[in-house]
Amino acid sequence: MTAINGKEIAAGIIERLKLMPKPTKFFGIILVGNDQSSVSFIKQKEKTAKELGVDFRIYKFPPEMKNDELRDEVRKLAEHTTCGGVVVQLPLPEHLNSQYVINVIPREKDVDVLGERSLGAFYAGRNPVLPPAVGVVEEILKTQNYDLKNSSVAVVGLGPLVGKPISMWLVKKVAGLFLVHRGSDFSELKKADLVITGVGSAGLIKPGMLKLGTGVIDFGYDNNKGDLDSTDMETGWHTPTPGGTGPILVAKVFENFYKLNEEK
Repeated sequence: MTAINGKEIAAGIIERLKLMPKPTKFFGIILVGNDQSSVSFIKQKEKTAKELGVDFRIYKFPPEMKNDELRDEVRKLAEHTTCGGVVVQLPLPEHLNSQYVINVIPREKDVDVLGERSLGAFYAGRNPVLPPAVGVVEEILKTQNYDLKNSSVAVVGLGPLVGKPISMWLVKKVAGLFLVHRGSDFSELKKADLVITGVGSAGLIKPGMLKLGTGVIDFGYDNNKGDLDSTDMETGWHTPTPGGTGPILVAKVFENFYKLNEEK
């Protein structure tokens, strides 16, 4: 079976960005607490920013921050005239309401497309950039010359970062769409030509659950493993973990930052 080289695809996106005018404004990222997966993801973003020469600033806050305090800090950062984009690194500590906090980021600086105004525009097909996970799917399907309109697609896990925006994007683009929750009937996967998963449960999906030749785009991350157990998978293609969707996701975040800061 074919493993998609996410690092190679990400490198191609970065090379495209190097040909575009570099944004003059800074990219601000907010980290609350010390979640190790968040720290690791920010390091990848910082590395990409250095490669592109982007002014990338990390703002760290203690985990005991209150909702209103954090929202106020995000607002202050977003309102800065030299700021071109803001990302609140998720997940936030459990006592914080991420939607309440993120909603203060104006649409023109919402790189992750997570604020309610940005999401509303995206669902209406009017946002200038796609949610990064949707951008990853689009990029991978392009590299595979994948025929989406004649395919049945299953989306496993309907979280706000991966499953929900991807399923909304797919609705009018596919022949059939199956939405599968973590605890629901996985037999639906046998009907799918393409499976997109973002649960974050290592080895949740076994090759026997899929029909032969299925493509799998795996956003799941659990102890350095994806949702797909690809050990005995003989046909089709998949994104491995690590080295699959992760690097492309980081590149897409920067692509969004560039697009939001294009000179009008």
